Amino acid sequence: MIENTKPLVSIIIPAYNEEKRLARTLDVYLNYFTKRYSSNYEILVVLNGCKDRTEEVVQKYTKNFPNLKYYNFLEPIGKGGAIVEGYRVAKGDLIAYSDADGSALPEMIEKLFEYLRQNPNIDCAIGSRNLVESKTYGRTKFRQILTKGFNTIVNLFFNLGIKDTQCGAKALKADMIKKILPNLFISGLSFDVNLLFEVKRNRGQIAEIPIEWSDDHDSTIKNPIKSSIVMFLSVLKLRIIYSPINKIDWLLGPFSKIIWAILLTEQERKYRIIKH
Repeated sequence: MIENTKPLVSIIIPAYNEEKRLARTLDVYLNYFTKRYSSNYEILVVLNGCKDRTEEVVQKYTKNFPNLKYYNFLEPIGKGGAIVEGYRVAKGDLIAYSDADGSALPEMIEKLFEYLRQNPNIDCAIGSRNLVESKTYGRTKFRQILTKGFNTIVNLFFNLGIKDTQCGAKALKADMIKKILPNLFISGLSFDVNLLFEVKRNRGQIAEIPIEWSDDHDSTIKNPIKSSIVMFLSVLKLRIIYSPINKIDWLLGPFSKIIWAILLTEQERKYRIIKH
């Protein structure tokens, strides 16, 4: 393995109240990438408004793994906000993000990195749970229906041609991230759609890769129905912004505020949009 002062790859792990699951994920990720890259990688854990002992968990690992860094944002900046903060400090030529619950093993993230290396024309490689070759474990029928329904809406709005926009395993080339970063503004679970559409808008090529995925039922999403409604409205808002009618978006402002006030707490509304 070639020793390099600059990491070849960066892996961002957004974390919200993950004290029970993060240690297991860090164990497998740190061991795998250390063996694979020696010191030429970095893992960036971005804590997002945690109220538990997640920070203590990460601190213990930083003592033995200098390639692990963490950033603690005391206020809840959302999954998208946490990933954007990771993008801002990541130094790798290839940069991925993965869920803190370890649903995607590090071998799957490396599969995405390897695909980008072997295909210079591809700017973004994403894991997909909905391809024929994909293997998923523990997914309930209810989650499958929600995921497929959401993807149908996304492709209807944006024509992305992607079967699984929401899989928490995506890798991009650093040059593409620099182009799209200023326009990533959705902090919640629809962040992935924002990201993928920006790649397309910047003439980037996206490859959907079959993945092995294990659903963790101890999810931090406690109300999937509410989350689905919020995701739909966020995607609708995104579609309006990227369409000719965005000039009259101000007319919808009062109506939007009423809807968000019903669905979200005051704190959730405050951090719904990523601030640049």
